[in-house]
Amino acid sequence: MNKKVAVIVAGSWGTALASVLADNDIDVVLWSRREEQVKEINDHHTNEHFLPGAKLPERIVATTSLEDAVKDAVAVLLVVPSSGMREVTRKLQPYIKPDMLIIHATKGFEAESLKRMTQVISEELPQIDSKKIVVLSGPSHAEEVILHNPTTVVVASEDMNSAEDAQDLFINSYFRVYTNPDVIGVEVAGALKNIIALGAGLSDGLGFGDNAKAALMTRGIAEIARLGAEMGASPLTFAGLSGVGDLIVTCTSVHSRNWRAGSMLAKGLPLESVLHDMGMVVEGVKTTKAAATLAAEYNVTMPITTELYAVLFNNKPPKQAVEALMGRVRTNELEEVAQQDKTDWIH
Repeated sequence: MNKKVAVIVAGSWGTALASVLADNDIDVVLWSRREEQVKEINDHHTNEHFLPGAKLPERIVATTSLEDAVKDAVAVLLVVPSSGMREVTRKLQPYIKPDMLIIHATKGFEAESLKRMTQVISEELPQIDSKKIVVLSGPSHAEEVILHNPTTVVVASEDMNSAEDAQDLFINSYFRVYTNPDVIGVEVAGALKNIIALGAGLSDGLGFGDNAKAALMTRGIAEIARLGAEMGASPLTFAGLSGVGDLIVTCTSVHSRNWRAGSMLAKGLPLESVLHDMGMVVEGVKTTKAAATLAAEYNVTMPITTELYAVLFNNKPPKQAVEALMGRVRTNELEEVAQQDKTDWIH
């Protein structure tokens, strides 16, 4: 009997991961709220709005029923925008069995509570051992995964058996999967890199060139690591796939929603227009607000986040934000990077 995995929801990343699973001879049920999207996937094996031109494996079947999606599944993969994670998992709760493997691939915080996604899932699915929830992250654009371009990601769980079970489900000749026990680090890195990607888009949109973007990315990972370490993450995680790896791909690719949003903002478009024109969730916007609050809570200096917050929510001109970063008081790089003892790995 073939394994069955439920994938919730049918956006670009959920659909691409569903395709990876189907390529591994797993029966996949892909859930969507929209009847027309379900019909398109089932009748034409396409999801044109999110992955134009891609042909989906016939092993993928779509449904609008959460109950049907998870029935008899060995694992449930949640690829829900951070803003909807609690609502969707709450609706799933009656259908989830304690022995199911729960994996999520969402990069963001819950806006109101500032909780990570594993924390939200654990609260809404009390029948699941919270230490066995798995997060999948890393440098991975759906547009490339669906084409079988070589991709490497990481799965993290406090329980290594659960991480290895997730690894076994996904790993194949074009999709390499590593394990990691640092759930906090992988989640924090995956969320916060979207802020730096917004900044990279702003920089490129202003025409500041590669020098500026390289500096932004380098200082950005130091900023992310400082906050992550204070939240309990291993600093080494930020030097890995979910840290530097994901930061590079998100800051340098036209596939990146956050980069595109930043580039549009640099051209003078208001935030509301940018988000409307994108037509997809831009996690970095809400994450910037969450990170600014977390930085204050943990007393961590995050100058890039502070300036992006001012651009996004206080109408500060992007050029002024860059000038403010360049005009900061002079400092020693290693002293600033290692302002917490936990980040002395960067030396």
